[in-house]
Amino acid sequence: MTAVVAMATLGLSGCAADSTSTRACVILPDADSGTRWEPGDRPALESALTEAGYEADIQNAGSDTTKYATIGDQQLSKGCGVMLLVDFQGAGVSVAAKAKEQGVPVIAYDRPIEGADYYVSFDNEVVGQLQGQMILDGLAAAGKDPATASVIFSSGDPADGNAAMFLKGATDVLEAAGVTAAFTMEGTWDGAKAGTLFEQAFTAVDGNVDAVLAPNDNNAASIIAILDKNGLTVPVSGQDASVAGLQNVLLGKQWATVYKPFKVEAKAAADLAIQILKGEKPTFEKSNNGVPFLALDPIATTADLVLSLIHI
Repeated sequence: MTAVVAMATLGLSGCAADSTSTRACVILPDADSGTRWEPGDRPALESALTEAGYEADIQNAGSDTTKYATIGDQQLSKGCGVMLLVDFQGAGVSVAAKAKEQGVPVIAYDRPIEGADYYVSFDNEVVGQLQGQMILDGLAAAGKDPATASVIFSSGDPADGNAAMFLKGATDVLEAAGVTAAFTMEGTWDGAKAGTLFEQAFTAVDGNVDAVLAPNDNNAASIIAILDKNGLTVPVSGQDASVAGLQNVLLGKQWATVYKPFKVEAKAAADLAIQILKGEKPTFEKSNNGVPFLALDPIATTADLVLSLIHI
């Protein structure tokens, strides 16, 4: 397992900030991502932490930055041995700062947070590189020259620190192959908004579209709906390996998706939190903007891979 290999690279030395608390305080960003935070990460983190003998205080900000700050204050007032934060529109920055004032180590989980002590996520630039390669593979299969292809670029919400890394990874691959953006959409994670933005982009290029760099499956689905309406099927990228995304991949409407098994991420983050609660100070080989970074490997998922896994 990637997490096992990654965790094996940890070197243990020194002691963490003084804290007698055995509580791991966790803030999740929203309850709307039905396939992720509540049904997935919460139970995975809780079971790993409690089975190791630690209390897990896991709360959800419900897509509300004010609530996020309030939860952080309440958790810190009760005492935390470590904080594991998933950022929401920058709300994690102030909570991380308050935690550090109290000597509480902070793990930025899934999304980078300025001022965090550690960062655990999938390697986001690699995710973007995989997305860029999807577009190149799709163009090659269609017999299109990357240097002359009309490719529309889209990206995630710029308030999400991961979005810039996804886009950088993708554009590095695409630009190296000679691809230039025919049109660049405003960044968003809102699927409905992505559909509206793509309609505008489609009009701007007079319907001349050879491929679309989409940041995730949710946005890709809205983009594909517009392409369907106009009778077009072109390579579209994505990530998350959502049910809808995998369906579009199997239907040939999305070239591929990126699978990021959250259970691997949750286990790695929980193991790190447990080490900190034990008074250990882990070190990593990689860093992200100077923050020790445990970078996990994402998996490009094509229709052929899906079919091979289900033995069809």
